[in-house]
Amino acid sequence: MVRRHSQGLTLVELVVSIAIIAVVVTGVMLVISNAARHSADPMLTEQATAIAQAYLEEIIGKPLADPPGGDTGRATFDDVWDYNGLSNTAGAVDQSGTVIAGLEAYNVAVQVTAVTLNGSPATQIAVTVTHDGDPRINISVSGWRLN
Repeated sequence: MVRRHSQGLTLVELVVSIAIIAVVVTGVMLVISNAARHSADPMLTEQATAIAQAYLEEIIGKPLADPPGGDTGRATFDDVWDYNGLSNTAGAVDQSGTVIAGLEAYNVAVQVTAVTLNGSPATQIAVTVTHDGDPRINISVSGWRLN
């Protein structure tokens, strides 16, 4: 007897192979889609952190006592307490109040509070940055100044 070697696939094998490939491709596409959708998240978080740190550095560089003179806007803020309640909801702005191009979606809020650190009077500065396009972006940084 001569045995014939079968070549090719049966219809059942073909259908099972197609089903397995479809499941694998669907899984890979979901991973790629999710990665593409969230690929900007680290950049937004990093930018929000940089904005918060820049505001905090600006504020900490000011004296605690209020020098004489009017405080009519951020450009004239001359002490830490002038920043209390600052809210930039139209985007991150420079010290003169001009919105920084490309940072319009970031919102900045500042809160200055009198606190006690190890029994000594101090001032806590909290800067919070959020993003209009991503509610998960909520970065807060804090700094303290001793009185």
